[in-house]
Amino acid sequence: MFSLADRDKHVLLEVARRVLTLAAESRRSLADLPQGENLMRPAGAFVTLRRRGRLRGCVGQLPSSLPLIAVVAQCARAAALHDPRFSPVRPAELAEIEIELSVLSSTEEIEPGRIEAGKHGLIVSKDLKRGVLLPQVATEFRWTAKQFLEETCVKAGLDRDAWKDPKTRIQAFAADAFSESTIPTAVPAHAEADSG
Repeated sequence: MFSLADRDKHVLLEVARRVLTLAAESRRSLADLPQGENLMRPAGAFVTLRRRGRLRGCVGQLPSSLPLIAVVAQCARAAALHDPRFSPVRPAELAEIEIELSVLSSTEEIEPGRIEAGKHGLIVSKDLKRGVLLPQVATEFRWTAKQFLEETCVKAGLDRDAWKDPKTRIQAFAADAFSESTIPTAVPAHAEADSG
């Protein structure tokens, strides 16, 4: 997984906030996305919305050929308007919503015994069913690695012990998670140029 500077994280959060606001207020999409080497690299990401600390929407996309900035914009809009667990975000809620982004590494096959709760995110798939849980979910609920694996099976709509079936595919990934409360609110884009 490539490393993101605070400046890149700030831009991604800013774009997610603008997309969220446009989606809630007018259902419009953001027309122009910022450019930048790390922003244009293909990557997966999840956008999590929390209102007063409670989940308000979460949509993500696994790594593909799409640039990270486009994935964040698409997922922010989908989290605001199309998470089937919630009604669309209303303008009156915007000030109470905090955005968290999780930028994903590439995925790899993993043996159940190598899973580390809080370090790995998981993808469990069998036939046409698939469940994905971010690493921070295990930390939030204080799950063991086995509980995390079982809950990912449940998320996929499978039995808790479906991971024991040789036909079940288990993949892991890492996530660089950051939110509006953990990243500085102002990182000047021209800071490096002013250093001389």
